[in-house]
Amino acid sequence: MFTGLVHGAAKVLGLSVRSDGGARLTLDHPLIASAKPGDSIAVNGCCLTVVEPQGAQGSFDLLAETLRLTNLGGLTAGSVVNVEPSLKASDRLGGHFVTGHIDACGTVVRFEKVGADWRLDVRAPLPFMRHVVSKGCVSIDGMSLTVAEVTSDVFTIWIIPHTLEVTNLSGRRAGDRVNLESDLLAKYAEKLLGKSAI
Repeated sequence: MFTGLVHGAAKVLGLSVRSDGGARLTLDHPLIASAKPGDSIAVNGCCLTVVEPQGAQGSFDLLAETLRLTNLGGLTAGSVVNVEPSLKASDRLGGHFVTGHIDACGTVVRFEKVGADWRLDVRAPLPFMRHVVSKGCVSIDGMSLTVAEVTSDVFTIWIIPHTLEVTNLSGRRAGDRVNLESDLLAKYAEKLLGKSAI
């Protein structure tokens, strides 16, 4: 479990695809220095298990399913990803509950500076958009963000300069794929309401 308050952007050292369709992802970030084998770290919002931490560098095994359903398969050496350690019971809940299980990939439609802030428009699959509401929460590449506007298949996020500085957003462009996770509470509410209607 995570909060969506990322602890910075990590550099990708390499992504090696295996013959079984999976891959080994290697990152460099100070957060990894305190990790032990078996610890969970969210990478672009995807919950991954550390398998070989060595100082500030660490590796993660990716399933073929993970490569298919997320944007991690498109990473190359030099790419930048958001990282966050798993939530401790004593941590502050400054974002929202993020499971690290990606629901869909969206596409950046627009990302541009407006005044002192930045406007980010993301197009998402219609099934995902069922859970997106104005002033609600959504996780984009692991970042807990507040939805400002919603249309049928696009939602808008306003980004403050601090978020731009400490995440991988500064490198995002129109056309980029981003990992999306909707609010966990919305999923349960939909499930319960569906059950009660039967």
